[in-house]
Amino acid sequence: MDFKDFNFNPELLEGLLAMGFKNATPIQQQAIPLILAKKDLIACAQTGTGKTGAFLLPIMNMLTENHDRHNTTLILTPTRELAQQIDLQVEALSYFTNISSLTVFGGGDGIAYEQQKRSMREGVDIIIATPGRLIAHLSSGLLKMDQLQYLVLDEADRMLDMGFYEDIMKIVGYLPKERQTVMFSATMPPKIRSLAATLLKDPENISLAISKPAEGINQQIYFVHDEQKVSLLTEILKPATYKRIIVFAGRKEKVKELGKVFKKLGQKVAAFHSDLEQKDREAIMLDFKNSKLDVLIGTDVLSRGIDVTGIDLVINFDAPQDPEDYIHRIGRTARAATTGTAITFVNNKDKRKLANIEKLIERKIDRIELPAHLGEAPKDEPAGKDEKPYVKKKKFFKKKPKAST
Repeated sequence: MDFKDFNFNPELLEGLLAMGFKNATPIQQQAIPLILAKKDLIACAQTGTGKTGAFLLPIMNMLTENHDRHNTTLILTPTRELAQQIDLQVEALSYFTNISSLTVFGGGDGIAYEQQKRSMREGVDIIIATPGRLIAHLSSGLLKMDQLQYLVLDEADRMLDMGFYEDIMKIVGYLPKERQTVMFSATMPPKIRSLAATLLKDPENISLAISKPAEGINQQIYFVHDEQKVSLLTEILKPATYKRIIVFAGRKEKVKELGKVFKKLGQKVAAFHSDLEQKDREAIMLDFKNSKLDVLIGTDVLSRGIDVTGIDLVINFDAPQDPEDYIHRIGRTARAATTGTAITFVNNKDKRKLANIEKLIERKIDRIELPAHLGEAPKDEPAGKDEKPYVKKKKFFKKKPKAST
């Protein structure tokens, strides 16, 4: 379907064509007409399907027809990185229009904060925000959203996973009850259905099948005990075969620990986690994009907050909790018709997770034999068959990591 078929405002369409976009993706073909028809919508679609355009384009088109539109659109996102990505798309698409946007998130310097306050006082068309900082502005009375017309919750499942439910409900309390609400989520568990039932009015539903990993990804599995993981990871990276690498760990404490380990090994590495200042996170991401870093280590938040081509290798140091997160993680490689490798470490406790992943992607992932000098590996047997723990005197972590998002 050609974007011209939506009868967008000529200036908005000109921005689309200038960016090289001609045909709408499946999620855009389904969502855009519904949003233009002023329907509330709940859509299940993954990152990489064109979902951002699916809600931005119809809302921006409606804004071009509205002369009184300041503070009329709010887009809530789980992370700063995603907010910035959406803002960049707004900036590009609105090049030939006079639509304005503002990102609101924690961190940054005093100058940026003053610019945010000035924009809020004067009014801006689209506000893209993470929940925490937005609440601070709403509570102070600086930001008024009583004229809001369009509310978008992007990656709603991730926001709930990060504990933003109460924040979302508090924000909604500041908004008019009469509004159009659109919710996008990569997964659709009961908690998302419950949130949708609370916030949306007679919503339309769109559910795209979970896409399978790109054909260009060489997927591999190592069965490995936790105490063998660092040694195995060192062996994989030692030949310098891979130039740009992402390592996913389960918790930010482990991300930090791995960062220290690989700095000692001489790797150009950065640990990307929520304890960093925003300017430090942006600097790390820029260095990674510019190939000043070889290895980036992070949690699942990174799997949806990074858009970098040319990633050669993704390593799941810890198997993901949700099989759909596996697809998000390994989808960072083999982008734009390239090839890449995705390696997952599976310990005894992760065997059930592996079974769920293989059920979702409908294939058995290639098994790679653990190098003999690293010791005996867990057996490739169904969960529950090989639960005897691997015992070694030296532990990788001296303390049990605290729970974190």
